[in-house]
Amino acid sequence: MQRLGTGIGWRPEIADAVERMPGVDWVEVVAENVCPAHLPESLRRLRERGVTVVPHGVSLGLGGAERPDEGRLRALAERAEALGAPLVTEHIAFVRAGGPLTASDRLEAGHLLPVPRTRDGLDVLCENVRIAQEALPVPLAVENIAALLSWPDEELTEGQFLYELADRTGVRLLIDVANLHTNHVNQGEDPAKALAELPLEAIAYVHVAGGFERDGVWHDSHAHPVPRPVLDILTDLASRVRPPGVLLERDENFPDPAELEHELEAIREAVLRGGAGDEKLGGGVRRSVNAGGVNRSDSGGGVRRSVSGGGAEGDGMRGAEDTGADGVGPRDGGGRVGPREGEAARDTRGARQRLALGQTALLSALVAGTPAPQGVDRGRPGGQARAPAAKRADVVAKVAPELPVVLGSGYRAAFLAYAQRHPMRGGYRRDAMEFVESLLLAGRPQDAAARRELRAWWRERSGPAPRHHRPAVRAARAARRVLLGR
Repeated sequence: MQRLGTGIGWRPEIADAVERMPGVDWVEVVAENVCPAHLPESLRRLRERGVTVVPHGVSLGLGGAERPDEGRLRALAERAEALGAPLVTEHIAFVRAGGPLTASDRLEAGHLLPVPRTRDGLDVLCENVRIAQEALPVPLAVENIAALLSWPDEELTEGQFLYELADRTGVRLLIDVANLHTNHVNQGEDPAKALAELPLEAIAYVHVAGGFERDGVWHDSHAHPVPRPVLDILTDLASRVRPPGVLLERDENFPDPAELEHELEAIREAVLRGGAGDEKLGGGVRRSVNAGGVNRSDSGGGVRRSVSGGGAEGDGMRGAEDTGADGVGPRDGGGRVGPREGEAARDTRGARQRLALGQTALLSALVAGTPAPQGVDRGRPGGQARAPAAKRADVVAKVAPELPVVLGSGYRAAFLAYAQRHPMRGGYRRDAMEFVESLLLAGRPQDAAARRELRAWWRERSGPAPRHHRPAVRAARAARRVLLGR
């Protein structure tokens, strides 16, 4: 695993600033937001300068009950190749549920939702990760997420869950220390304990981000400065292992470039305080590593294995040419990593069925207002439901920027009211179309000029639908065309 250094999330809004920013060794880009055949010029220029670009996926849903979609895997692979990326990353999360496994309509979360830390959840996740590893041309790393709720009857801590995942699949880990802080505030989980249980040698890189607390709940907003507790967790991690890379995430409410540079410097200082490097992130030798293979963390009290092993002192990687994620699993000829020796394939059909029922019930409670699954805090889904709805409103405003202009200050309230009654059934562009359709069918907005603009917008983007085999559906479509003025 190559040393990445200090990086920042590339976003179109700050593209020019990132290009001019000193000390940026690499960038990460949301995979679904770039087209391999038409890369943004800013990313092209960064690549020409030798800046590493890593695609970060958000839509695979590796923690879902179904196997990863081949089309989404192919798209992620295409972006990795177009960007010349050394690895790709995704999330330990589910983002959709329903479908054939539950004989119900498929629901989209529009949000990253937690995977139950159970044996069923782990077995399904491991198989899905292996499927993804086989389909991708470069190594895969997966990220721990922030959660506003937890599943009942969980069998593993977060650290144990991640350890077994890496051990069984050889997958690398993207550790988000901001998410560890979120889970500490919202779930009472100890970040030091999680770090002590992690397979530190499997870490590919680290995410750092800001958020805010409201009514005792921490919101991982990626729109606020990085707080001291998050930097302290980064320092704790860096006292245990030298991270190959650390990246600052910022998705909106972008400050002046000088403030972003200040945050990057604070990240470097936090790593140095942990003793992970000297003049540059990843450039020094870790402390407290002995030849016996067992080390104690000063802050976490846990036991960890040595990760310097037989490699050169200071390269931080054991047998990087021969092994997988620093000794977690064997590396094949294509640079990918595989499961530990002797790891047998498991029959996950029953686990997938049970997982599907639980995830569908939870997602339905979040997006459709059905009762919360048994054992889930009934107050939690309401709070968690607001996050997907708010995110849907934000993303729709980006993919269809005309809508906030036409609807003005009433856009957000109108969309949130729509989201409460209409679960997300596809992508965000479809969501925008169905939102506008629902407004027009209800005779809204009241302003006639705004209604005409929305109708024109909808007409320009709605292509002819294929003829349906059921007469009732054809009649309904005809009535809708009349109502929408087509």
